[in-house]
Amino acid sequence: MTKIAVLGAGSWGSVLASMLADNGHAVELYGNRQEVADEINQKHSNSRYMKDWSMNPKVHATLDLAEALAGSDIILFVLPTSAIRSVAKQVKAILDQSGSKPYLVSATKGIEPGSKKLVTQIFRDELYPDNSDRMIVLSGPSHAENVAQKDLTAITLASTSLDNAAKMQRIFSNEYVRFYTSNDPVGVQVGGAVKNVIAIAAGMLAGMGYGDNAKAALMTRGLAEITRLGVAFGGQPWTFSGLSGIGDLIVTCTSVNSRNWRAGYQLGQGQKLADVLANMGQVVEGATTVKAVHEICDKYSLDMPISEAIYHVLYEGADIKSEIKLMMNRQMGPEIRI
Repeated sequence: MTKIAVLGAGSWGSVLASMLADNGHAVELYGNRQEVADEINQKHSNSRYMKDWSMNPKVHATLDLAEALAGSDIILFVLPTSAIRSVAKQVKAILDQSGSKPYLVSATKGIEPGSKKLVTQIFRDELYPDNSDRMIVLSGPSHAENVAQKDLTAITLASTSLDNAAKMQRIFSNEYVRFYTSNDPVGVQVGGAVKNVIAIAAGMLAGMGYGDNAKAALMTRGLAEITRLGVAFGGQPWTFSGLSGIGDLIVTCTSVNSRNWRAGYQLGQGQKLADVLANMGQVVEGATTVKAVHEICDKYSLDMPISEAIYHVLYEGADIKSEIKLMMNRQMGPEIRI
């Protein structure tokens, strides 16, 4: 039996914790709300984030990080990007006392504004400067609501060590979730992060009444932007034709389960960003990631008109219709650039 600490008791953290308990592992779920932990331990549910759903009763929730980490073979981070660095610092202090070196698995999809760093880069800063092979990234087309229903799902596990990715593959896989391995954690993280920005755009188009043609064009050109940024970061271009690239983009741009899509939809109907974020109840990663993407575009002189348009709308007060008009009237060019 493997001991796994899941950090983050939101919808995705709770579902992954329950799935891993289904797989026969000992799971400690760490969160920061006492009422959520009490409900998980007493009623085996998490109605704040997942209504009408029962968790595996063997999952134990705690607000004590040291308790969650004690004896853990794997630490699974399912936290907003904005919380990763501060929690990693706390984890480091606890691990230094125990001397243990558990595997670090990230299910977080975002890029840290300011530093413009991926989650594994934050792990290197704060936790394992010399053990990047013990870091694994989990990403792919998967909504917590569907995995909770045991819908058939395929996800990527990426690491610089394919052996360690394969170890996680055996631990995480079951009859309803199939995991594939990759040696491109950079590309997998970029795909998982930037697709949230494109999903906001997809929601905006839907909220404004645009149809399938617009959605298909946005997703295709959005994938080109994701690939462009991913390669600039050092990712492998073929990664973006896989589960963590086009796969995750499809599910996030087409489903009402996507918080980023729902946020974009409300913006497309004329609501203000502050009101949308206040009403969502959970973090909208794309709204934060787009700040980092904007900074990266400046740094690398990348042409990412969709992402830049979302930044202009969210943080510079630009009008959505005006941004669409600007994109549709950009200088003509070839679809594929060599």
